[in-house]
Amino acid sequence: MVTIRALVAEDESILSLTLINMLAKLWPTLQICSTPANGVVAVQDALALLPDILFLDIKMPGKTGLEVAHELAEEWPDNKAFPLVVYVTAYDEFAIEAFEHAASDYVLKPISEERLSKTVKRLHDKLASQQDRSGELDRMVAQLRNLIPGIGATATQNGEKLSIIRAAVGNQIRMIPVSDVLYFEATDKYINVVTAEHASLIRLSLRELLPQLDNNLFWQIHRGTVVNSQFIHSATRDESGKLSLKLRGSDDKLHVSRVYAHLFKQM
Repeated sequence: MVTIRALVAEDESILSLTLINMLAKLWPTLQICSTPANGVVAVQDALALLPDILFLDIKMPGKTGLEVAHELAEEWPDNKAFPLVVYVTAYDEFAIEAFEHAASDYVLKPISEERLSKTVKRLHDKLASQQDRSGELDRMVAQLRNLIPGIGATATQNGEKLSIIRAAVGNQIRMIPVSDVLYFEATDKYINVVTAEHASLIRLSLRELLPQLDNNLFWQIHRGTVVNSQFIHSATRDESGKLSLKLRGSDDKLHVSRVYAHLFKQM
């Protein structure tokens, strides 16, 4: 018999234990391989252990459940089936939206054994009908495009957009026209602002920066990279289907993740 393994990511220890105990009763053969209490560890453990099922709390420190799913969709190995995802949330409206956009299922807090039993049955059915689960990653990518702001093609254009970036360089402030920026790249605490002449760091998160950019010009191509579309010279797909961009004015090659590959679907 094939052992099915699950990761349970929940920052509230009592809720995590409750969910694990209910799963042990409803699905005795299910192996819980990891119980991370924050989103950062959830990503690390999921990529290391490659479980079959993810129970993801929507509100977690470090990374939300959606951000965990987003990062895993980008980093998941091509030769491994993407796990079935169950969101754990206290917000009914979000849960319904997530389920309608192809999440395997959701459970609401406080967790009901009756409701969880239905989730277990759905997971059993999916595992039985999709032995290779080859389409699960495609469904997750489609879901993320609907649920994460900025991924879809119709992000809002409200508010005044940035025209100048003020970046500190030693004791000086460098004034960088946004139109000169080739791409923005997120690091741990900063954003690297790359032009044809130089690179500068600004203390800002990508989440804060994105609403200030004109998304007709600046395209997010990875969870940590936003490119100025005016400088895209070409997009190349390798033998495994992965996309990379060549830019005018730079030798840098930028990787396009699965979640954003739809921007180049004509290729």
